Amino acid sequence: MKLHYRELGEGQPMVILHGLFGFSDNWQTHAKKLAEYYRVILVDLRNHGHSDWSDEFSYDLMVEDLKELCDDLSLNRMILLGHSMGGKVAMLFAAKYESLLEKLIVVDIGVKEYPMHHEHILAGLHALDLPSMKARSEAEVVLRKHIDSEGVIQFLLKNLYWKEKGVLEFRMNLKVLEREMKNILSALPYAEVMTPTLFIRGELSNYILDEDVAEIEERFPDSNLVTVLGSGHWVHAESPDEFIDHVLSFCLR
Repeated sequence: MKLHYRELGEGQPMVILHGLFGFSDNWQTHAKKLAEYYRVILVDLRNHGHSDWSDEFSYDLMVEDLKELCDDLSLNRMILLGHSMGGKVAMLFAAKYESLLEKLIVVDIGVKEYPMHHEHILAGLHALDLPSMKARSEAEVVLRKHIDSEGVIQFLLKNLYWKEKGVLEFRMNLKVLEREMKNILSALPYAEVMTPTLFIRGELSNYILDEDVAEIEERFPDSNLVTVLGSGHWVHAESPDEFIDHVLSFCLR
């Protein structure tokens, strides 16, 4: 699949992959800073953002979509950064196409299987009666009945757009993403990746626990883990300056 993407800056390529229910717009602010040093390429994964929808969805397919984009743009020696689901795509891409990478950055996701934990988000999204809504503020009121986190609410609202006057639609293929949730949360197949890798986790997040570190280090022998204090799963949004500092100190050394 041909993925939608946007570019900023020039030089060595840095490809950024968003997480579940996200899209490239979520990374615009960071991309502007990173574009002072790199050719930053923000990608919309299939069934997200401005990329096409497909009934087929898996990590293997997302990796091959990304490989096609790399071929089209003649990318090599690139830095690949992925958050959450995008981090899993990045790790699997590194396992299959390691020769294309110079460095890898994985943001707040491990290699293990995760339990289902998106029920409240899905409940909120299903409660949205989009055909009857005439303002995004109406969607916000509904989401607040199901979701406590202000950050998550605003994150989800970015997925709503005006398909035409008076008609709100999702940018994401919610039907397929919900159907494939078990696979999205599944463990990655075992592989050893020698690419220099930085794992960034939020102190308040439970996605990378201390007991997960040994398996991560076994699969990524040349890796380092940093913890951003006071931050949760959306490390880059909650602690943007510290996040950028960690990324640049790793990439520029």
